[in-house]
Amino acid sequence: MFAARTYRSWKHGTISQRTVSDAHVIDAVRSAAWQVETLPDGSIRRKMTPEGMYGRKKMTALIRRTAIADASWGAIDRAMQFLGLSGVTRAKAIRTTIPGKDGNRAGDLLDRDFTAPRPDHTWVMDFTYVRTWSGFVYVAFILDVFSQRIVAWHAQTTMHTNLVMTPLRMALWERERQGRPIKPRQLRAHSDAGSQYTAVTYTERLALEGISPSIGTIGDAYDNALMETINGLYKAECVRTTIFHEGPFKTITDVEYATSGWVDWYNNRRLHGSLAMVSPNEYEQTYYAALDRELLPV
Repeated sequence: MFAARTYRSWKHGTISQRTVSDAHVIDAVRSAAWQVETLPDGSIRRKMTPEGMYGRKKMTALIRRTAIADASWGAIDRAMQFLGLSGVTRAKAIRTTIPGKDGNRAGDLLDRDFTAPRPDHTWVMDFTYVRTWSGFVYVAFILDVFSQRIVAWHAQTTMHTNLVMTPLRMALWERERQGRPIKPRQLRAHSDAGSQYTAVTYTERLALEGISPSIGTIGDAYDNALMETINGLYKAECVRTTIFHEGPFKTITDVEYATSGWVDWYNNRRLHGSLAMVSPNEYEQTYYAALDRELLPV
């Protein structure tokens, strides 16, 4: 039986334009959020992609970039509700900074201004922890403020100075490998007041490379707020999901495997609202492409 007000529509078999467009958007969102895997026994399962963690704002930007250029925010919202997607949210972080005992340390050159006019002008750095069956694993990151690109990272089972020395060496090597080596007095390296970042071996390496050290005040997360944000994203998107690693973290190897996958996605595919909805690598490439553009004749 049909209600009187819907009989004519049923009889003529007409489908509204919104219903059709919403169906296309649902298909696009489903394809972006899940990938189909064929198992060894021939069965098929769907696995969520990193993009499946997006909220409505980033999902709208992604669908417009990759599938439907004129997809509306409302259509994306309805599609995500239909598919049960809501985006990953960050939980409150637990502080891991242990202040250095030596009172002599560098001043704060940033003063909470997390902006930079170019790549390799300011790096911020910090580390966080991941619980595993075999104990804690500590993961240190170095982030370029201009593009928010993770230049280097390192994981180990202790909080010794090598936890922050190794990614520093890796970051310098990475920029040199890209053909853009760090020059003396070009870069500022900002961190919190943890003992690893005030250690003599670390500060001497900065001086040797001509990098200006910058350290925030003790016990104030706002002085390194950008890295606190990245640590929160790492926990929310990598550690507390099964996107980059199925099952629990048992050893440091599991943490390294998941972190490498997350960093690759973060740098190359993840859309950032503060970067006009492009990835960090794309943002850097656009900057350098503008510098290398040939001058047109007058």
